[in-house]
Amino acid sequence: MTAAAFKDPALGAQAAFRALLDALARPGTPQAMGPDLPTPPTGMGAGLYAAILALADFETTVWLAPELADAAADLRFQLGARLVAAPAEPAFALAADGAALPPLAAFAQGDDAYPDRSTTLLVEVSALRTDGGWRLTGPGIASESRLGVAGLPADFVAQWTENHARFPRGIDLFLFHDTTVVSLPRTTDIRED
Repeated sequence: MTAAAFKDPALGAQAAFRALLDALARPGTPQAMGPDLPTPPTGMGAGLYAAILALADFETTVWLAPELADAAADLRFQLGARLVAAPAEPAFALAADGAALPPLAAFAQGDDAYPDRSTTLLVEVSALRTDGGWRLTGPGIASESRLGVAGLPADFVAQWTENHARFPRGIDLFLFHDTTVVSLPRTTDIRED
């Protein structure tokens, strides 16, 4: 199946981008990626696909996890994006299997002068829920938020603790389940129960 773009490129991308901004403003709070999402390439969920269509263009570097190799031709066609081989190179990294995600430290971390030169990860997980699981604190969270995630590496919280400690350097993360997105900016602290 060939992937499709948004039916209305301007409005579709705006709706998806707005969902991503709302997710960033409220870490740990699920957001719907919008109506009428495009048909994604094989192996990629509709929410993840809508996000990369809204974020990337021909000047953007993108890394695809091995399970998304079949999506490369569609992304090149739809975005003109430059696909890179190493996870330390891209502006955006996409993974459809969060459990097989490379270590967070393998991605570009930015530096103290240019923390924006880090990689933003867009990762599909097998489940998101707002009860139990992790306790989230930080900017954009009134006191505490709860998030349960299935489908990430077993040591993810330890990796995230190291990522959070690198601030202002470090990666930002969007988690997708179906057509829902949750953000974990590098400023968010995660504690396990």
